[in-house]
Amino acid sequence: MDSAGLFERIRQQIRRRRRMSARLLIVSSVVTVLGFSGVCGSIMLEMRRSAQELSRQTQENLASTISADVNRNIELYDLSLRSVISSLALPQLAEVDPTIRNLILFDHSVTAQHFGQIQVFDAKGDLVLDSATLTPERVNRAGEAFFRVHLEQPDLGLYISRPMQHRGAYALVLSRRVVAPDGSFAGVVAGSIRFSYFQELFSRLRLAPQDVIAVLARDGTLIMRTPFDPELLGTNMMARIGMDRMLGQRHGWFAGEGKADKIPRMYVWADSSRPLIALVGRSWSDVFGMWRHEALRIGAILLGLAIIVAGFTVFFIREIDRRAEAERQLEELATTDPLTGLTNRRKFDLVMDREWRRAVRSGTPIALLIIDADHFKSFNDSFGHPAGDQVLVGIALCIADSANRAGDCAARLGGEEFAVLLSGLQAAEAQGIAETIRRKVEVWSDGQAGVTISIGLASMTPAAGQHWSMLFEAADKALYAAKDLGRNCCVVAASRRDLNLVA
Repeated sequence: MDSAGLFERIRQQIRRRRRMSARLLIVSSVVTVLGFSGVCGSIMLEMRRSAQELSRQTQENLASTISADVNRNIELYDLSLRSVISSLALPQLAEVDPTIRNLILFDHSVTAQHFGQIQVFDAKGDLVLDSATLTPERVNRAGEAFFRVHLEQPDLGLYISRPMQHRGAYALVLSRRVVAPDGSFAGVVAGSIRFSYFQELFSRLRLAPQDVIAVLARDGTLIMRTPFDPELLGTNMMARIGMDRMLGQRHGWFAGEGKADKIPRMYVWADSSRPLIALVGRSWSDVFGMWRHEALRIGAILLGLAIIVAGFTVFFIREIDRRAEAERQLEELATTDPLTGLTNRRKFDLVMDREWRRAVRSGTPIALLIIDADHFKSFNDSFGHPAGDQVLVGIALCIADSANRAGDCAARLGGEEFAVLLSGLQAAEAQGIAETIRRKVEVWSDGQAGVTISIGLASMTPAAGQHWSMLFEAADKALYAAKDLGRNCCVVAASRRDLNLVA
């Protein structure tokens, strides 16, 4: 082979190698792009699932908060109805003055802006007692659903009506049956919760324009909805939202369309064991809104994929930590009285119920002190509210300093009234603590215009089937006795027989 042929052969080999290198480069580039695309696709699918899960958790937390608030108020109102029914059974009630009778019957009634007055109807449906007046109007509610249902179903318990116009406003009527001593039907005790309560509750929430919150009864009846639509209230949503599934699972979610706007949403419920169930719906466009935005960014900037993913991971971890801390702080604020630092009434009721159940199981005694500052209104009028607040803080410090065992619970019930739960103590032991508190307040208040306290004390070993409200009422009556005896003293509920009379 001559030199020209050898040179041509070398040139061809170089061209083949160059073409091979170009193919390898193209293949490598394609493989690299496909690899990055696969990684991006996998990450984006995972991010889509996380966005859905995060939205579900957020909606579940919101639904749980709404459900707890609504059902707590239902339970509080039901306690008021039960208290009225218990007081109606007192044989001396018919002999007392009407003013005193109303005080006895409705002393523990829940009073708030959105709660209607409690009314008592006799067996014929005639209004006989009203918490708002001593001279109730002449009306008959025998034809109302809340009256008929108790007449026809003796074992119903608490009845929550469908949404209805009640005294000129949308409301829910809550009612219970009154039973005569012989077990016959003696009438109905009823009250109402206005829809303004739900509207105020929902107005405090920051919702997206397409978010929906609904409150449902267990039979599927729509109680309340935001955005508010009066035409949908009272309609049965059983078939549309699958109430059977909701009642079968305590919490969960499903996909569906709005009945009015046909917008596809994720619907989440948190606790289907309550009388009213909160259902929170968020449109899928809002659920995946952030994910779509990030998908566009990550698709446009493949080289920054790892940094973006790392940045979002750190962001979400910090966000979760921040939310966890915020929830902890909110829970602490929700269970603590802001002025005195003691437990508030809501938390005290939960502790009381828990310790009562524990005492029933273990057969141990439980004592309760109810404390009230003497002549506090006069002190406030004379020295002003800042001085009154200082007195309340001082009393709280004396209480906390004296009731400092691990199982003790000191709480401010409201205004100038406090309570101390003393687990495992008989009346004599609890009286020693009560006297310690009273003396400390008396000594401390020498420089505070001589403010003193009165204490009502009750102690008992609870039995199965008894409710802690009987202990509370006994201590409350003992407090009134202390007031009658001249204040600045402690009165002990006389005996277990007296406690049973209270019940």
